[in-house]
Amino acid sequence: MSSSESEIDDTSDVERERLAKAATEAGDPDANHSDDDVDRPIEKEASVSWEELGIMDTLCQACRALKWKVPSKIQREAIPLALQGKDIIGLAETGSGKTAAFALPILQALLDNPQRYFAVVLTPTRELAYQISEQFEALGTTIGVKCCVVVGGMDLVAQALQLARKPHIIIATPGRLVDHLENTKGFSLKALKYLVMDEADRILNMDFEVELNKILKVIPRERRTFLFSATMTKKVRKLERASLRDPVKVEVSSKYQTVDKLLQYYLFIPAKYKDVYLVHVLNELAGNSFMIFCSTCNNTVRTALMLRALGLAAVPLHGQMTQNKRLAALNKFKSQTRQILISTDVASRGLDIPHVDVVLNLDIPMHSKDYIHRVGRTARAGRAGQAVTFVTQYDVELYQRIEHLLGKKLPQYKCEEDEVMALQERVAEAQRTARMEQKDIEERKASKTVKGKRGATAGSDDDDTEQFNGVRKRLKPNGKGKPQSRRR
Repeated sequence: MSSSESEIDDTSDVERERLAKAATEAGDPDANHSDDDVDRPIEKEASVSWEELGIMDTLCQACRALKWKVPSKIQREAIPLALQGKDIIGLAETGSGKTAAFALPILQALLDNPQRYFAVVLTPTRELAYQISEQFEALGTTIGVKCCVVVGGMDLVAQALQLARKPHIIIATPGRLVDHLENTKGFSLKALKYLVMDEADRILNMDFEVELNKILKVIPRERRTFLFSATMTKKVRKLERASLRDPVKVEVSSKYQTVDKLLQYYLFIPAKYKDVYLVHVLNELAGNSFMIFCSTCNNTVRTALMLRALGLAAVPLHGQMTQNKRLAALNKFKSQTRQILISTDVASRGLDIPHVDVVLNLDIPMHSKDYIHRVGRTARAGRAGQAVTFVTQYDVELYQRIEHLLGKKLPQYKCEEDEVMALQERVAEAQRTARMEQKDIEERKASKTVKGKRGATAGSDDDDTEQFNGVRKRLKPNGKGKPQSRRR
């Protein structure tokens, strides 16, 4: 939660308790004795090891190899219940280790009873599916677990061949899994033992209910079901009635909350100067790694082009890009070759990119619960982070809903107006360049689509917009109106 360093010194016992828990979740070796005033029960909680949760040695070693020294709170609560064979509804804030809370019990059960098509994990976004697959593979390296990612935007036939090899764990988006259940010969989930829905409320918000009902019909009733999310909605309650049997609710945070080490601010600005303030904040916090959230695909591309025109290494990520381009953009950001990722809400859920220092909400989210997920991309697993929300004269009501959900007022981010307005001219020129480049991209896509199928696939190369590093270079020959390439 947002609190300055001076406030941390004066924390109440309850807040100190929370800070200690955050430290233990980070797996900090000094967490147990970092503060003399920490109460005894917390030291006891912090000393719980992976073995004490009932996890076998092979998986405990895998956890330590991943530098997970002690279990987080959701893991301490959920894993023993999962090992007893209970259905679980897990609620915990983002970045608290929910993936391991369901992955470890599934892998342990798989070791006891090896079987193909053992578990299915449903996720709302493709990128999250790949991330969960990586975690399963990292935890299961020593036991030879085989995973298969089944998401839209990738080749159906290639996926069908992967499924024919009969993997242990299938991580899928609901729509594409239904496609395979209906069309892929020999693929059946009749022997499935575990069903997991990660970010369950989002799966339902994205209107996957029809697909979910189809999946629930073809999988056995005798199975274990886990529901995990940071936010609970009425639709999730409806689903739990449909698919869980005597579930145990593991609730680490009943109130919608963000983690203690996240400093949150708002910036109240005129809408027409939003881009100027964005560039100012990026300059002020230079050297950090940023995630910028926009409300539309169009705006992510426009903002990325504008920042590139100003010499800032930005990469866009949105739902209209091909899946390979989306993964490429994400990998550029993860490998830190790009410091700024500009995204729609496609990246707001579950993605664990440890080096994100600052989240900027350039466009305020329509649903206040999405705010919790967006800012959860930073300050993960006990690290610190910052979040700044841009509020224009048109966003006041939406912003007040966010404050109401959080149950507190956020401090204002301090900006010197003179310094901001000094950037106005440069930003205006970059906006013009971005508009020209965006128009150029759209024209190229339109002309290639007209040429037929081959051209349409080639047109998708413009998704990342990396090659559009300045129309000005092509449009400015030597002071004349024709491009240089035409001169002989």
